[in-house]
Amino acid sequence: MATPPLPHPSPLSLALLWGGFWLRVGHPPAHPAPLGPGPPPAQCLCAGVATGPLLSRPVPAGSRASLLATLRTLLAVPWPSQRDVRAWLQLLAVLQWVLSFLLLGTVSLLLLVYLVFTSFWPISALYLAWVIFDWDTPEKGGRRLPCLRRWSVWRHFRDYFPVKLVKTHELSPSHNYIIGSHPHGILCVGAFCNFVTGSTGFAEMFPGIRPSLTTLAGNFRLPLFREYLMSGGERGQYPQAGGLPRGSLAGSPSPRRCAQLSAALPAAGLCPVTRRAIGYLLSKNGTGNAVAIVIGGAAESLSCRPGITTLILKNRKGFVRMALQHGAFLVPSFSFGENDLFRQVVFEEGSWMRSIQQRFQKMMGFAPCVFYGRGLTSVQSRGFLPYARPITTVVGEPVAVPKIEDPSRETVDMYHEMYVRSLLKLFNENKTKYGLSEADELRIV
Repeated sequence: MATPPLPHPSPLSLALLWGGFWLRVGHPPAHPAPLGPGPPPAQCLCAGVATGPLLSRPVPAGSRASLLATLRTLLAVPWPSQRDVRAWLQLLAVLQWVLSFLLLGTVSLLLLVYLVFTSFWPISALYLAWVIFDWDTPEKGGRRLPCLRRWSVWRHFRDYFPVKLVKTHELSPSHNYIIGSHPHGILCVGAFCNFVTGSTGFAEMFPGIRPSLTTLAGNFRLPLFREYLMSGGERGQYPQAGGLPRGSLAGSPSPRRCAQLSAALPAAGLCPVTRRAIGYLLSKNGTGNAVAIVIGGAAESLSCRPGITTLILKNRKGFVRMALQHGAFLVPSFSFGENDLFRQVVFEEGSWMRSIQQRFQKMMGFAPCVFYGRGLTSVQSRGFLPYARPITTVVGEPVAVPKIEDPSRETVDMYHEMYVRSLLKLFNENKTKYGLSEADELRIV
């Protein structure tokens, strides 16, 4: 007589069998009882019910005690506090920003080049076609993604250092402005956090003003990275010549009205530091625009070190000429603590390493700095993350500038000198409030 086929075991019987095996083998009782009569193990496995001696026997008291002890040990482990969770969120927010600025463009470019030699080459071809079609968009204010600007990650990014914005004078929405941002530092953390993310309350402090931050034009030629930069960019204009809704500036607008206007304005972000891009924001988009320029540029980052404040400004006058041509007021701003975020190996002037850095900066537009910060897991270790040092960005008094389409050199020099005096005044009045001593001076070269 043929043996009937054995039924497949149910998931419940397998789970019970495995649990009993773990109790018997992993935690055997001190005095195991002899095995009694019962079906063979094969029948227990295949009968579909829990009837074997291994499972029908009650769980020994020793095994139950060990299970309870394990549960008590797990419950006794302290859960991370809210402070620890916030600290990790802040660290991760800074990590994603640093990796995006240092690696996103290069890695994306290498990936697209690699895909050219694979069966996925159409991806590279389509993206190249898109870049050619979209080539001029960065020069016209970018492509705005308000959700990225309102990303909660930027609040954690702000709180990591922390970054603070200080207002000293009003900025009227009836004018355009060029904000000089000093110093450059290594990664311009203060300028980015205040003028791009909006997490420090720029819109509330300066209602009706749309800030933009300029950066190297070459960054907008890197795949994917250009989309990341433009996503916070400002786009669109009002049909009225003044740039704001008709009647919005009749008389002196109330703070509530200014807040409503500020909420209605498009968000701003990053744009190339070119005449065309800056001219578009100052002339094609009405009033209430504030274009922030890190005037010292990449060359200034080579002199970035804690305790020394050196600005490359004496011969940087192009921003003053742009302000005169568009009638934009000049506004100095200074980020105290910017130079304390990293430690840099500074090579002396005239050394061969310094000459290599300067030649590279002239050819590529940025300077290869040798710097380090803290590590990912410990403040004592070295890595590429900035140290948690407070940054306070103080926005100073605007310098009124007339509109002159073709200003003379003497006129440019005069308003450049006025801007430098306003910047020195801002620095000297606030240096002792935000971490510097009375003896610290601002060097302008």
